[in-house]
Amino acid sequence: MPAMIRPALWGLFLWGWASACLALSAVDDGGRTVTLDAPPRRIVSLAPHTTELLFSLGLGERIVGASEYSDYPPEAHAIPHIGSHDRFDLERILSLQPDLVVAWQSGNGPDVINRLRDFGLPVFALEPDSLTAVPDDLERLGRLTGRDAIARDKASAYRRELARLTQTYRDRSPVRVFYQVWDSPLMTLAGDQYVTDAIRRCGGRNLFADLPGKTATVSVEAVLERRPQLILAAGDPGADVFQRWRVLGALPAVKYDQLVLLPPDTLARPTLRLVDGLANLCRAIDGARQTIHESGDSST
Repeated sequence: MPAMIRPALWGLFLWGWASACLALSAVDDGGRTVTLDAPPRRIVSLAPHTTELLFSLGLGERIVGASEYSDYPPEAHAIPHIGSHDRFDLERILSLQPDLVVAWQSGNGPDVINRLRDFGLPVFALEPDSLTAVPDDLERLGRLTGRDAIARDKASAYRRELARLTQTYRDRSPVRVFYQVWDSPLMTLAGDQYVTDAIRRCGGRNLFADLPGKTATVSVEAVLERRPQLILAAGDPGADVFQRWRVLGALPAVKYDQLVLLPPDTLARPTLRLVDGLANLCRAIDGARQTIHESGDSST
């Protein structure tokens, strides 16, 4: 081989090796490997919780489009909206020329995700469906976006706090909990919801954990039969979502005024704030536990 050719070939080899090292790759929750040649600079987020996870990695300024209701942190309000849930303006998304789309696998659905992939866009689909899945997803998103170190640090802090709260509360005396998701029709959490796991970690017992799925429609009579000691709902301060139960009155939760409105979103969105939501939930359950214990009322 002529000597003059060898340096050129060696340079080509080094370029290929460097490119391979720079490539970023991670497996999403659909089992698909997504690989990028370099950290993304233009990101589209298809769900409020994926927007929040991206901000957790310090990538807020790189989000060029986000789903409606992407409202945390406050800086997310400034991001242009490109639709919501499973209804998106595909032309608008394409015009933004994203080099990464972060999707919500079940919420956005296969039609939206597959159409974006058909257009050649790299889509990383997440489905953090448990308390322990959140830090795992954050770490994989960190690997894909070149924010490995940040992701590992924040995931570790989340896991430590989750373990601390679980150890503190899970073995305390059980409290019967009814979590009201919606008033009309009356909906609650079923057994496959990660908030049911959160209630368990706080030493509570979701009264409808025996039902399949993530949510279930139940009757007022069924709630009365199971006699909750604590009734929870999520909402903004001042919202009166417990009027139905106050009128009925025949429940331990009403008798001891254990009707608690939790801050919205902290439990509803699978993000790093879940441990904040878990702390609020555990305090509410522990408050009901202490009130009922101090009452000495064995009928509860």
